[in-house]
Order: sequence, then C-alpha cells, then structure tokens
Amino acid sequence: QVQLVESGGGLVQPGGSLRLSCTASGLTFSTYTMGWFRQPPGKEREFVAVINRGGSSPSYADSVKGRFTISRDNAKNTVYLHMNSLKPEDTAVYSCAAGRGVILRSRPSEYNYWGQGTQVTVSS
Repeated sequence: QVQLVESGGGLVQPGGSLRLSCTASGLTFSTYTMGWFRQPPGKEREFVAVINRGGSSPSYADSVKGRFTISRDNAKNTVYLHMNSLKPEDTAVYSCAAGRGVILRSRPSEYNYWGQGTQVTVSS
C-alpha cells in the first residue's frame, strides 16, 4: 500500500529554518508529481510548493516564494521542503502529496495520495 511519511517539523523561532522530508513507499515515486500543502490553525488547506517528476519546474505560493525551496531525490523516494526566514504565519500542519496526471498543481483534489502531516510552529 502507498505511504507518504513526513518528518522534520518542530518548533522554531521567527527567522529560523527547517527542512521537511517526505518519504514515499508503495508507488513508483519518479512517476508522480509531488506537492507540499499546509493547513494553518482554523483555516483551510493551502498550496505551498510543487515539483515535477524529474525535479523540474518548481512552483511556489506567493507567500513563500524566495523563502522556501522544494527539491526531490528520486533515488531515495523523497521530496524535501527547505524553509528559511520562517514567520509566525507559517505555523501549520505541513503535508506532502503525490499525484499523476496533475494539471492544476496547486489544487489538492489533483493529488492521489497524502501523508499524515507534520506540525511546524514558528514562535518566540
């Protein structure tokens, strides 16, 4: 069965950095578009970043552009989210998602599989 497992979340001060990882099993990782989404407290899930199957064409939400970087290692079945200059408004549960045939990459319904999520809290 397909599993996506996130790690790397935690508590960090404003201006700090974190690296999230999402490791997949049970699927042919290199054939899936991989996305990161987040759900802030009391709000709906929102798009963060996405990367194509081969690691090209990364795309970001305006709110994280220039601060976050998405990357992937197909040999390790893992996608990463490097987060710098973190702000309190980045506090959320971050989840990775895998999709095939994704057209609108920022739309959650385009993705087939989801991880359970990892909590990121930015606070002093």
